[in-house]
Amino acid sequence: METNTVNASVTPLRRAEDGGSTYRKPPVNIEAEQALLGAILVNNRAYEQVAEFLRPEHFADPVHGRIYNAIVKQVARGQQASPTTLQFFFERDADLAERGGHAYLGRLAASAITVINARDYGSTIHDLFLRRQLIALGEDTVNEAFEPDVEDSATGQIERAEQRLYDLATVGDYQGGFRDFTGVLTETIRMAEAAYKRDGKLVGLSTGLTDLDGLLGGLHNSDLIVLAGRPSMGKTALATNIAFHAAKNFRSETDEFGNTVVVDGAVVGFFSLEMSAEQLAARILSEEAGVPSDKMRKGQISNTDFDQLVHTMHELQRAPIFIDDTPALTVSALRTRARRLKRQHGLGLIVVDYLQLLSSANARGDNRVQEVSEITRGLKTLAKELEVPVIALSQLSRQVEQRDDKRPQLSDLRESGSIEQDADVVMFIFREEYYHSRREPREGTKEHQDWMEEGDKLHNIAEVIIAKQRHGPTGRALLHFNAMLTKFGNLAKENYLPEEPYG
Repeated sequence: METNTVNASVTPLRRAEDGGSTYRKPPVNIEAEQALLGAILVNNRAYEQVAEFLRPEHFADPVHGRIYNAIVKQVARGQQASPTTLQFFFERDADLAERGGHAYLGRLAASAITVINARDYGSTIHDLFLRRQLIALGEDTVNEAFEPDVEDSATGQIERAEQRLYDLATVGDYQGGFRDFTGVLTETIRMAEAAYKRDGKLVGLSTGLTDLDGLLGGLHNSDLIVLAGRPSMGKTALATNIAFHAAKNFRSETDEFGNTVVVDGAVVGFFSLEMSAEQLAARILSEEAGVPSDKMRKGQISNTDFDQLVHTMHELQRAPIFIDDTPALTVSALRTRARRLKRQHGLGLIVVDYLQLLSSANARGDNRVQEVSEITRGLKTLAKELEVPVIALSQLSRQVEQRDDKRPQLSDLRESGSIEQDADVVMFIFREEYYHSRREPREGTKEHQDWMEEGDKLHNIAEVIIAKQRHGPTGRALLHFNAMLTKFGNLAKENYLPEEPYG
């Protein structure tokens, strides 16, 4: 089929040929547009084949776009769209009049294709539209790079270009829609089979903490998990423990079709807005080597400790963890970098430390609640889009400190409405030992003796409270917490039974 050209909204690129200069024109196919419009005018059922993805602006010829738009409106009213019924729409259309007016609509109908081929023609029109948009995007990127604007950094331009590219790719993804229930059931059975064969019997990604996995069933793809707590409770430590466990156990294999399939664990993207990458790496190294991080910072380590650190470092280098410690990151930039990591390395888990340090693209200082709503909605959208779990850490308000029972509640979340609404899981980290240590009575009294005994019971014990879980029960999991190493682990306690459901 011959490919024709018309005026387009993009500037053609100059290309030297045979010592002279010619112009490359944007790709269009006028015959395909005419044939598809004719098919719809003859049989409106052809519109059903392309209605899901084809829009008026996708046509290269503006007149064809207006004709298609009139067809869409006519069909939406439940009326027949034909050359006769559309005549009224174009009686005063100068561009259509130049082509013969109503007679042109008749010629379109005469060039009709069959309903069966309508989707193929629509796909061709859509593909050529994307190509023209890609050309325009490339030209915009080049022109922006030439602009001498010192306030517009190269990094910012790259992020915008990536964002526009991804948006264009999303526009081009029209394979969604309804899925057959039988196919969905088959996929569900496959997930259950994979969980059955896996050591932990989990459908989701294991946290490495048995009781927590028992409540959550692991971390599930497309879920936004909010981990909240007051300062010094161990939010970052718990998130780091989970992230490293996932990366350490990462294992993939090639299936019979040559595709890489993740068998266990995950590639981790850790957005650390509070701590530097070096501090985070030092914490992980400390946890795994069993050497307190404060001794590492002060240089108070023995030769044995140093050898252990070096040995552990070599083991950790194999763990696929990627750390981004850019401060004051926007949700848009975070999304762009996560998509890039997904594309390049097969991202399987995202950790954001922490939510309140993010900012939205439309940040307004007078409405922080609305800004947090945009942030949580963006993180949930990202989890669903990339099909990975997203763990977002969150601070709690000070009202926790005003109660006798300082166990957190959903209402303690800062700007809690949107966080609670968008999150699939909300869990709180709580250590009674932290508060107990700050209530020490005077030594030598009976109260002090009772305080000591109570402290022994609380020593190294932490609670993770599942206050909301969209797909499962709420409850509590008890963990062991090593304050020296800021490391969480399974609680080895004689005759220990899981706690009753929370709330």
